[in-house]
Amino acid sequence: HVQLVESGGGSVQAGGSLRLSCAASGRGSAHYCMGWFRQAPGKQREGVAVIYSFGGSAFYADSVKGRFTISRDSAKSTLYLQMNNLKPEDTAMYYCAASPHGMTVGQALQWLELYKYWGQGTQVTVS
Repeated sequence: HVQLVESGGGSVQAGGSLRLSCAASGRGSAHYCMGWFRQAPGKQREGVAVIYSFGGSAFYADSVKGRFTISRDSAKSTLYLQMNNLKPEDTAMYYCAASPHGMTVGQALQWLELYKYWGQGTQVTVS
């Protein structure tokens, strides 16, 4: 099992930056990839960025490419999302998740049902 806890959210002005963290514990179960997802009120949850455990390859949704960076610190069992040049449309609850499945980049960003473990979320508000 894996427990995920997000932190680092907050309220910032457009153009500002935030760094989200996702602390993982209970690493008895292996995971193939981890990702950040977000959900705005009244909207479906969407993939933001994913990083593969093997090789560390990272991929991003077109809407955040060039502005967000996903990374991990294996020693600290922590996943990060550096968000720069934030825009109002980035406002959402951000969740980190872990999946035990092997999958394509498209699947990793879109197939939420493949993620077994989810954090409780951290709110990001951009105005």
